[in-house]
Amino acid sequence: MPATMKRPTNSPKDTATGADTQAGPRPPVARKGRGAVSNLQGRFERDQREAFDDGWGAPALDEPSAAPAPEAPLPPLRTQVRIERARSILTRNASPDIPFDVSLNPYRGCEHGCIYCFARPTHAYLDLSPGLDFETRLFAKANAAEKLREALARPSYRCETIALGVNTDAYQPIEREQRITRGILEMLSEHDHPVALITKSSLIERDIDLLAPMAAKRLAVAAVTITTLDSDIARTLEPRAATPSRRLRTIRTLTDAGIPVGVSIAPVIPFVTEPDLERVLEAAREAGAVYANYIVLRLPWEVRPLFEEWLLAHFPDRAERVMNRVRDMREGKAYDASFATRMRGTGVWADLLRQRFYKAADRLGFRYNRFELDTSRFRPPAGPRGKDDPQGSLF
Repeated sequence: MPATMKRPTNSPKDTATGADTQAGPRPPVARKGRGAVSNLQGRFERDQREAFDDGWGAPALDEPSAAPAPEAPLPPLRTQVRIERARSILTRNASPDIPFDVSLNPYRGCEHGCIYCFARPTHAYLDLSPGLDFETRLFAKANAAEKLREALARPSYRCETIALGVNTDAYQPIEREQRITRGILEMLSEHDHPVALITKSSLIERDIDLLAPMAAKRLAVAAVTITTLDSDIARTLEPRAATPSRRLRTIRTLTDAGIPVGVSIAPVIPFVTEPDLERVLEAAREAGAVYANYIVLRLPWEVRPLFEEWLLAHFPDRAERVMNRVRDMREGKAYDASFATRMRGTGVWADLLRQRFYKAADRLGFRYNRFELDTSRFRPPAGPRGKDDPQGSLF
């Protein structure tokens, strides 16, 4: 087994997993409804901790051949939401391989718990773990709509399509109560500002009353991420996101409302979701999706060890095989951040995936470029503080 695939040993005091120990290494234990297996330390933490088995957790066996007692289920973890006041709300992007320049994320952390999420390492900047903390200790930007109004009202602001919910899903479960995404869309709709959304949640259907009129004016487009059609795999891979069948229904619902919808097959994981590539494209096209894209699994920073723990917990029989194929597509490394290759990979296997995707997409009549939205309709707010600004506006 490669050095990167060591099986972790949990101690009786391992608060990251809450598991009892056994003598010797064993596969990590997953929590029901959560993606990460542990609370892996972030790369900025000063003190380093290492699990150690002192033997107290080992079961007493009358005979050497006796099997250990079955493990009790790990206790559930509650989701904690902290309200924060953002100082700014729009993020500018200069990456040449990303098809948008401006994004807005209403939340930090994501309850969907997707184990592969490239945003997990951002929780390390908060002195929290990119593991279970990322999906259980969330931050809601309650003043997002207010800050958006301020940004749109600045004389220097130039209208560009805003990508909503790129780092973390704008329609994750806590949006039902927080309604921050709803407030942002109301602001964009009021001022005829274009928006592009990407989600794994059916909650986006709630906002069709805003999105459909915007789409009629070429101001809104949506994408739904579908990694696999296998609900059992999705349940562990993306534990609190909508089921694959429900996401297909969401594509149909949005399409019937006149909203252009695409399907994002991201990430493609060798031997896990990769066998479903063509089937996902076919099902999404039948549901009404009109454009498609795919991204090969990315494992930056803490995502790699978290993903390897997940593999050992759910697919121990193919864990090493999966990681070997990942390295085949990254020139021998688990991840390469080069702009030219990070989304697609390199080598024979990456080229085979590319051929499979484009042959299937061409056959089904998908387009690859996103819809160009109309920025000419934008009407800025009356002033930096809104319509009631007593100072008014010169323009």
